[in-house]
Amino acid sequence: MMIRSYIRMSLVLATLWLGVVVHAAGQSPAPVANWRLWFNRPAANWNEALPVGNGRVGAMVFGGVQSERLQLNEESVWTGKPEDFINPGARAALPVIRKLLFAGKYVDAQQLAIDKMMGNKTVNSSYQTAGDLWLTFPAQGAEPEGYERALDLETAVATVQYRQEGVAYTREVFSSAPDQVVVLRLTADRPGALSLQFALTRPGSNAAVSVSGNDILLQEHTGGGVGVKLVTQLRVIPEGGSLSAGGTHLSIEKANAVTVLIAIATDYTGGDPRTTTQQQLTAATAKRYEDLKRAHIQDYQSYFNRVALDLGVTNAVYFPTDARVSALQHGNEDPHLAALYFQFGRYLLISSSRPGGLPANLQGIWADGLTPPWSADYHININIQMNYWLAEVANLSELHLPFITFLDKLRPDARKTAKTMYGIDGTVAHFTTDPWLFTAPYGYPSWAMWPMGMAWCAQHVWEHYAFTGDKAFLQQYYPILKESAAFCAQWLVENPATGKLVSGPSISPENSFQTADGRKATMVMGPTMDHMIIRDLLTSTLLAQRVLHQDEAFGKKLEKILAKLSPTQIGADGRILEWTESFQEPEPGHRHISHLYGLHPGKEITRKQPDLFAAARKTIDYRLAHGGGHTGWSRAWIVNFFARLGDGEAAHENLVALFKKSTLPNLFDNHPPFQIDGNFGAPAGMAEMLLQSHDGSLTLLPALPKAWATGYVRGLCARGGFEVSMTWANGVLQEVTLLSRLGGACQVRYGNKAVTLQTETGKVYTLNEDLKVH
Repeated sequence: MMIRSYIRMSLVLATLWLGVVVHAAGQSPAPVANWRLWFNRPAANWNEALPVGNGRVGAMVFGGVQSERLQLNEESVWTGKPEDFINPGARAALPVIRKLLFAGKYVDAQQLAIDKMMGNKTVNSSYQTAGDLWLTFPAQGAEPEGYERALDLETAVATVQYRQEGVAYTREVFSSAPDQVVVLRLTADRPGALSLQFALTRPGSNAAVSVSGNDILLQEHTGGGVGVKLVTQLRVIPEGGSLSAGGTHLSIEKANAVTVLIAIATDYTGGDPRTTTQQQLTAATAKRYEDLKRAHIQDYQSYFNRVALDLGVTNAVYFPTDARVSALQHGNEDPHLAALYFQFGRYLLISSSRPGGLPANLQGIWADGLTPPWSADYHININIQMNYWLAEVANLSELHLPFITFLDKLRPDARKTAKTMYGIDGTVAHFTTDPWLFTAPYGYPSWAMWPMGMAWCAQHVWEHYAFTGDKAFLQQYYPILKESAAFCAQWLVENPATGKLVSGPSISPENSFQTADGRKATMVMGPTMDHMIIRDLLTSTLLAQRVLHQDEAFGKKLEKILAKLSPTQIGADGRILEWTESFQEPEPGHRHISHLYGLHPGKEITRKQPDLFAAARKTIDYRLAHGGGHTGWSRAWIVNFFARLGDGEAAHENLVALFKKSTLPNLFDNHPPFQIDGNFGAPAGMAEMLLQSHDGSLTLLPALPKAWATGYVRGLCARGGFEVSMTWANGVLQEVTLLSRLGGACQVRYGNKAVTLQTETGKVYTLNEDLKVH
């Protein structure tokens, strides 16, 4: 360990030294700023492996020399089944709990919620690995030379290269969306140099593995029969050499090259997964490797190439990715690493969320073993929402759709939960769900007694429309908004002390407060976040109604509710209140900063409300002063907060803190353990630092830090259907180009300058630093 630490520190110092020496010499060769993660050693564990994916099927590439492991995933490999577990006592207990909370009897209300509100969920459900592909090579005497393991974000191809005993070996791995298979290609620069063994395994010893011809077949009914039926099928296609079977593995001797195809399917959406994998392999086998690779790259680049970002380049790019992260942690400046992280976030979304499939879960599609953390489920009290903050602004709008179609599928159970549990119309969901689409709460009120999951998620319908202007989409998915708003309209009750409408019983997600008698409680009537979400939802529903020219009577009802909804309050210390009053906080640095929803991702708190804007700043400063941002996703949220506050230095400082404290060697976000939400949330925050459009204006470089003094961005998107490209130098805007996809008015702001353009559909407008069109 000491030797490894010494090597890492030497790389850090070498990076810094090289930058100084070259600068002093005045003849710096321009570093090659490519979009690659690369390492000079194999992965020592799963958190160092490299992810590939096609939205549905993924693999983690370890890059071992004598033994290679590809850990495999498919988005629907889930245990569990649909289950109805609503507590039958919930509806009768609701008014009693509300009365207790209004009376300040928080602990009594909480105990009643445990007994009467929490459901008894008895069927375990979890996302799981689809298995592992193992490649075993003959032992060789010489150590490998020139080893490199890399992931090219421009092609979505992972590679392993090294030389051993005079032979150069290369592996390429990618997951093809057009052909729905994982493809592995092994080559050597000497004929007959490839000899190895292939095996498929899965943890738990319940999978049946068989060999037939060139194929290895793995089959299992997951969850001991309570889950999906899984089929993983491998096909080995050698060029030269000989192929033989032995038990449950295949062996290649002295081949010139080998192509391996992996198909994975389940019965989650019906059909026979064995038939599906056979058809996929048959179709892919009929194609040359070069054609499979070309189709994969063309499909992937149709998404990835939409956005380009340059934040500056230093000599750090000459070093492996893990050394760059270590150097940054020790004070080295590396703006290109931030840009790489941004593009890596886009890469992960392209690779884990495609139309027609399930949304990205807590780990995207990449999870090891049979019991990943938190079951890698769909937490809907921020985590799945954060997964999609990046989609619209980063020009990946279509990849937002799996989340929205998933919400549509939640509606039947959400209606049942609303009616059975609360006696209310509309739809409701709580803190989490899974592909079996449950919406009832279970566990403890401290995280589960929060009926705003569907209301928050529904906002993504409006966001997609706000960026795209797609009225057919809005018409189709408007019921998600309407039914969520209908629930909220009936859920709110009048606070007898204020006469205002409040939400409850509910919580500020996962946080707690101290009662007057020193006890710990979580539930109140009227948590601030609930009202922020409801205000946002009802406003968006009204806007949707006006676009679609429907539900006018319902809209008038919503307007009356908005006028009476409890407002966001500022406490005596100048911070936004998290609950209905200023309670003592057992965890003043709590990871959830729910009462700033109105700042981000909501649109309630802007510079147009200076008092709330200042209070939001005090709120986040207080959280950080008490240890906030200690999880990866929470730190990512904080980047977005400071971007909205227009503080580029604080936003950048927290982005650096994310690298220092919450980033794994392969750039995965570390909760800890790995959760993918930070990989999406932080790049979304970077986009907010460069472009904002939530307050009715298109604001350029609202939070540009000094570390990104010179650069450019191409292809970011703004609400209203605008695609934006900008260049800046020495911290000052040089030029901005706007593509208007929908036409209409566009107010552009930069600093204290503003201009309103009347745009036409499909036209491009170029403005200089003074916002003059030229």
